[in-house]
Amino acid sequence: MTISIEQRASFESIRYARAWEDADVLLSAFHGHAGQRFLSICAAGDNVLALLILDPSEVVAADLSKAQLACLKLRIAAYQVLSHEKFLELIGVRPSQDRGALLDQVTRSLDAETASFWQGLRSNVIKNGAGNVGKFENYFRLFRRFVLPLIHTKSTVESVFTKRAREERVRFFENRWDNRRWRLTTNLFFSRRVMGWLGRDPAFFDHVEGSAGSHVRNKVRFAAVDQNPSENPYMRAILTGTNTEILPTAWRAENFETIAARLDRITLIEGAVDRTNLGQFDGFNLSDIFEYMSLEETEEVYERLLSVANARSRFVYWNMMAPRSAPPVFSDRVRRLSELETQLKQLDKAFFYADLVVEETSE
Repeated sequence: MTISIEQRASFESIRYARAWEDADVLLSAFHGHAGQRFLSICAAGDNVLALLILDPSEVVAADLSKAQLACLKLRIAAYQVLSHEKFLELIGVRPSQDRGALLDQVTRSLDAETASFWQGLRSNVIKNGAGNVGKFENYFRLFRRFVLPLIHTKSTVESVFTKRAREERVRFFENRWDNRRWRLTTNLFFSRRVMGWLGRDPAFFDHVEGSAGSHVRNKVRFAAVDQNPSENPYMRAILTGTNTEILPTAWRAENFETIAARLDRITLIEGAVDRTNLGQFDGFNLSDIFEYMSLEETEEVYERLLSVANARSRFVYWNMMAPRSAPPVFSDRVRRLSELETQLKQLDKAFFYADLVVEETSE
């Protein structure tokens, strides 16, 4: 008998208070025409909001966790009642002396249960911002406060984000960043045991293969050398705790009004994404859910999702360390878009994932 992830992991508190998948890549992976219906993992809600940029008819956001749904509810209310600048203050991108008042203003628009949930996090929100109160964000905060100073000076960390040509990035990484302390501490702090204890749920590593520390180092090198780290909001948030002007998709000024005008197209569902029973869909944003599942469970969930997929609908999801793709039994119904994947992987600023999967159902 398969024991599902909802039986193995806890979903009572906020695990992710912000999106850690690159929505620029996510949007590029889907068909660009208006009127599509999307089914999405809710998570923190940022990429659900980003999907509104594609002008869909509806985005159904499902999650097993009430806490994660509360993240999206807070954002929906914030887009409705705050300016863009005040939204960034509340979320934690900009310094603020008014987060308590902003939180009060937003929670007045929420249902009583969600408002109470966020008021219970009031001190954390005031200190860190609503987008930084999750377990995963706290894990990176511990890394910045206690681990990173043992490896590099503050000036070296800030220097990562200096604009350089690729050849200069190679020299910086090899001569200033990739030292013995970096290699040793990543083996320890980014081990499966520590990451499961402080960052993710231990059950999320049940099907992971290989060394987590080695994986992190390889992906950091890719983001620091092959990509331009000065344009990477995820790396900046991890290493500095801020974003400055480099923002993820849903938080950018040019997208704020568009998203705010389409909020009524979001439907929230508490429950598993593969059991929504809300009709057919053209696109599926599945985060990294298969990472947490056995091959048997992946096949069961994938089959249920296929049953609500329209012709030529697309499945988009990430793998960190557990390789997953459409089970072979569905090879006549799903094809992997390898060429598109290759293009998008080079652009994907959420550098810590090992793989991006884009698949399309048959006609």
